[in-house]
Amino acid sequence: MSTLNVDLELVRKYNVAGPRYTSYPPATRFTDAVTWEELSRKIEDNNRAPRDLSVYFHIPFCETLCWFCGCTTVITTQHDRGRDYIETLGREVARLAPHLNRERKVVQLHFGGGSPTFLRPDEIRRLGEIIHAHFTFAPDIEASVEVDPRRLTREHLVALREIGFNRASMGVQDFNPRVQEAIHRIQPRAMTQQAMDWMRELGFGSLNLDLIYGLPHQTPATFHETLDTVLEMKPDRLAVFSYAHVPWIKPAQKILEEQILPTPESKLAVLKLVIERLTADDQYAYIGMDHFAKPDDELAVAQRRGQLQRNFQGYSTRAGSDIYAFGMSGVSQIPDAYWQNEKELPKYQAAVDAGRVPLHKAYWLTAEDKIRRETILRTMCDRALDYSAMSAKLGIRFEQHFEKELALLAPFADDGLVKITPAGFEITAVGRLFLRNIAMCFDNTLGAPSERKHSQTI
Repeated sequence: MSTLNVDLELVRKYNVAGPRYTSYPPATRFTDAVTWEELSRKIEDNNRAPRDLSVYFHIPFCETLCWFCGCTTVITTQHDRGRDYIETLGREVARLAPHLNRERKVVQLHFGGGSPTFLRPDEIRRLGEIIHAHFTFAPDIEASVEVDPRRLTREHLVALREIGFNRASMGVQDFNPRVQEAIHRIQPRAMTQQAMDWMRELGFGSLNLDLIYGLPHQTPATFHETLDTVLEMKPDRLAVFSYAHVPWIKPAQKILEEQILPTPESKLAVLKLVIERLTADDQYAYIGMDHFAKPDDELAVAQRRGQLQRNFQGYSTRAGSDIYAFGMSGVSQIPDAYWQNEKELPKYQAAVDAGRVPLHKAYWLTAEDKIRRETILRTMCDRALDYSAMSAKLGIRFEQHFEKELALLAPFADDGLVKITPAGFEITAVGRLFLRNIAMCFDNTLGAPSERKHSQTI
């Protein structure tokens, strides 16, 4: 039996504001002082070689608002807006496609939201036509879609399979009826089970469930019951997120202040429960942060082989691929740049209708940024660094370049979270919970703790 025990005192000590490192530098460093002319030159350079592609489409629509939600959404019951939005996506893709190397293969495709299954099945097929007209799929493509089981039909899933999807993710948050009522998301187990049964019947190869801890009325006892249900359903992966209460950014979250939010102690007890339950008897491998996967899942295998990656879609198995994102708020990533589309639907649509790239903000990486990005990436994914290997990879003398940063690891070593040797360091099993904190040692963009615009690390 293998169980990861969590020390709540350490959680209290290290629970500070910090980036999630889906990019480095973090998105808070993006700026609007950029032009399409500058970006187009970087895209042209990026497309001189047929590097693999990861393509993302943001579908922002939801019929109702979940009060905990921090995503970029458009709340509407007018489904014709989905049809019009797809045609806008088509124009955006057509605008960028001539700048892309036609020999590039799409190894990853992702629909996120919002709720992609807000679209009608025929609209999903129409979007598939647009994608296949401009991109070539790799034979082993990983195509994942976020699904809302509350308004899902089997025909939605048939359409998704027809256009190439083979993985799916569903938000559950919590199966407790009182919690669901408090967060304005009623989703009984039978509804989620039906969606999973359909997916398995239709050949989706991997199913992921998302949970959230820190919601109103949650207690360790109630969440224990949710975990019982989840383990019976046997998803391939689990993401268990900490609820980030940011009503100054998402005003709807103020509604939750009228409910009974868990105390910090109760929230930490739930986190302890989650990690210990999921890792017991090696049911799931703890990838790090809030991600778990079955030991034979591609994500866990990639981590053991040192091939795990991290980008705006979280942990990934496809190294060396560039992200091109379409739709409002979509974030693209190539080695030299990040850029984000307009975050408001009218501005996004107006830019595309005018024949422009809907550029909102961007960031051009410096040589130092790239050194620190690779260091943080390998810390987050490999949970270890070999100084000699990093020196060779980065073309620097690693210990000298990061002398001050490596000294910051001493408290983590004292707390049993990191093992340091003259050759490098390794993050311990318990240290995986504190990956963000350890990675922050190598971040030279962080301001004072009081100035950080990030969620808590744990």
